[in-house]
Amino acid sequence: MQHVPMNQPGQPPQPELPASIDAVAGMLAAQGYVSDRALATVVFLALRLGRPLFLEGEAGTGKTEIAKTIAAALGRRLIRLQCYEGLDSASAVYEWNFAEQMIAIRTAEAAGGADRDSLRKELFSEEFLISRPLLEAMRPQPGGPPVLLIDEVDRTDEPFEAFLLEALSDFQVTIPELGPEQSPVRAPAPPIVILTSNRTREVHDALKRRCLYHWVDYPDFEREMAILRARVPEAPMRLSREVVAFVQRLRDEDLFKKPGVAESIDWAKCLLALDSVALSPEVIADTLGAVLKYQDDLRRLEGPEAARLLDAVRRDLDGA
Repeated sequence: MQHVPMNQPGQPPQPELPASIDAVAGMLAAQGYVSDRALATVVFLALRLGRPLFLEGEAGTGKTEIAKTIAAALGRRLIRLQCYEGLDSASAVYEWNFAEQMIAIRTAEAAGGADRDSLRKELFSEEFLISRPLLEAMRPQPGGPPVLLIDEVDRTDEPFEAFLLEALSDFQVTIPELGPEQSPVRAPAPPIVILTSNRTREVHDALKRRCLYHWVDYPDFEREMAILRARVPEAPMRLSREVVAFVQRLRDEDLFKKPGVAESIDWAKCLLALDSVALSPEVIADTLGAVLKYQDDLRRLEGPEAARLLDAVRRDLDGA
């Protein structure tokens, strides 16, 4: 991977890749992303070695946000492939604009005397090609290779994993209809690739071996406080401390879905919109839907349970 981004004529110079682990941590922090040393290290290595980065962890721990932050910090384009069950290689790479192709066919027929071979070449040309994320990531981009985010890869199936394995090995994709003169499309420089997984199923080892791996865990109290202060700086300190401590207590409960850092941030914003300066059982009951997303979990926190947790939170904070 090039260490100086490729700039197109007329484009302002883009930031160079960070030269150290501390520089990576500073780069992320400047964009409001508070990382620990281990995460900053694996990001540095992925950038330095040009290796895909595989981030696994619970939902809401900031995996997707890392890709957005790197793209913003480096001035690169972010290209996102949102994975889902049934996603196939055609949907991820390209498709043909059938509506425009039909118009071209009708136009040729109306003109009369259309040569079939010439028409076919015209129909299956760049003019009618719709690029999807993987193909788009292989094309030259202003500012240098883009950041390719392959989000929630665990939602796909094994055939798509096998396709990804090939695409990420050679950083090229094949479009048979274009013919050998224009296919395969090969990236002039490898994109910065970040894959995420919420571990709804195990991703095949062959794909993981192509990547640097990092488990993104829930942050400890101090780091989550730093994250909240960076994302919701206008929240009162007392409120921020109580929000973080309460959410961390919730993660110790027997819940169907534990809240992530994203929920801490959303909750603080909701409380701030209500002009709350501290938590109370009433405020918690009114706003807990910003933190818990399943009815069974909400019911568990009804009545005295929320008050019990809040008392425990305040004892912890008073004793800190």
